[in-house]
Amino acid sequence: MRVIMAGGGTGGHLFPGLAVAREFQRRDQMTKVLFVGTKQGIESRILPREGFPLETIPVRGMKGRGLRGMGQAAYGIPAGLWRSFGILGRFRPDLVVGLGGYSSGPVLLAAKVKRRRTVIMEQNLQPGFTNRILGRVVDRVFASYEESAVYFPRAKVVVTGNPVRWQALPEVARDEKFTLLVCGGSAGAHRINASVVEALQTMRDLASALRVIHQTGEADFAAMKGAYSLLPFEAELMPFIDKMDQAYARADLILCRAGASTVAELTSFGKAAILVPYPYAVYDHQRLNARALEERGAAEVLLDRELDGEKLGRRIRALYEDRDRLRTMGRAARKLGKPEAAKRIVDECYGLVQK
Repeated sequence: MRVIMAGGGTGGHLFPGLAVAREFQRRDQMTKVLFVGTKQGIESRILPREGFPLETIPVRGMKGRGLRGMGQAAYGIPAGLWRSFGILGRFRPDLVVGLGGYSSGPVLLAAKVKRRRTVIMEQNLQPGFTNRILGRVVDRVFASYEESAVYFPRAKVVVTGNPVRWQALPEVARDEKFTLLVCGGSAGAHRINASVVEALQTMRDLASALRVIHQTGEADFAAMKGAYSLLPFEAELMPFIDKMDQAYARADLILCRAGASTVAELTSFGKAAILVPYPYAVYDHQRLNARALEERGAAEVLLDRELDGEKLGRRIRALYEDRDRLRTMGRAARKLGKPEAAKRIVDECYGLVQK
């Protein structure tokens, strides 16, 4: 099998694709997988250390970039298509998998012209613009939520859940300290970072009992290191957490955004969370993702506009003190998880290519 994984831009698109790529190679070590994305996306930093080849196309997103940005993006579409045809001609894939994001569009359209099998993965409850368009022309749509089916031709939709990077959490050494994991996304989240510091100021009485693991993002790392030096808490700060599975395994409570990959990981591993949806996400999809967990008792939601240190401190303290509720949230999250999503997607892909 020769497979192209097209798209990326953010961890929410890339990491599910990595999970599926690894499952293809687990099934058959002779499977060749090529990722296609952009130089600006997270894929250009992550894929080299993951051992997967990457080719890039000169394409940019249109939404939210103003007239000039839209003009530049439109100008890049022909070049992106031309480059995509060249990549397909050289690699000769049996299947092209769209991961979402604007860079998936030209590759999938070129694949349809070349009469290759095509599928897309929709990670969010409400699909983005690119996937809504592509859903009309691809052979299959792999959805994370049953509610997403209304946006696509129903006969093409298979509800698989969103693939996660690990099949299970590793065994890690634990002690008596309550561990809070803070991760505002692959680039961090300044508002969450600042609010956590303010919240911890109100929780100094818990300093001997609470540990923090904090993914700050590159931009805030130095400032956050200085802020934590003035606090009495044991803390591990990193711009980016490479071994996020170990961080999940150590965490009792997670404070994070509500991107699709994060939500899938929380539910697959049964972790209680306070979710702060990114307010500028396209179609407000993070808020929808977060509310879906909250309605099922798997998380608490604190909107970005409501976020401040005092409110956040109260939420963290309440869950620290109510371990029964924490465990109940974790069990509710696990009921929503679909840890077999990558296997299901690869099964469907094999069936589609063989057909």
